[in-house]
Amino acid sequence: MIEIKKATIEDLNTIISLGKQTYTETFAINNTSENNEKYLKENFNSDQLSAEINNPNSLFYLAYYENQPIGFLKTNQSDAQTEIFKEQTLEIHRIYVMKAFHGKKIGQILLEKAIEIAKQLKVDYIWLGVWENNHNALGFYAKNGFVTFDSHVFILGDDQQTDLLMKLEIN
Repeated sequence: MIEIKKATIEDLNTIISLGKQTYTETFAINNTSENNEKYLKENFNSDQLSAEINNPNSLFYLAYYENQPIGFLKTNQSDAQTEIFKEQTLEIHRIYVMKAFHGKKIGQILLEKAIEIAKQLKVDYIWLGVWENNHNALGFYAKNGFVTFDSHVFILGDDQQTDLLMKLEIN
């Protein structure tokens, strides 16, 4: 049984730990150790994540299996979005799931939570960026109705990577 709970600042260390583990499991093999370390240091530190958790335009949800955290969802709205395409949009900033739970529909459950949030907020569409070489994620989002509408450069350390921007119409 998977349980989804809204995260608060009390969950900071859990999010840091999950973020570092799931990022490393998914992306470390494709990037240099220096670039990985820089990314983790900049994005999964207490100050950065405290600010994100305390931002009213960002929401975090933790996925639990047998009371153990196994993944999380982070959404951004309004000025918390990493890019603003249109006022009434919701960004899925992260869906991170521990590798041991890949293929067990945890990502699907977290995506459905994001869609539920988007409908409550009455946004026009949900959008996200996916690294062009993350074929599993690209396939997952395409299977769920997301379509590519643009791209942007994502800087990982000293490496310029291309993210495909995908969206799902809501209203």
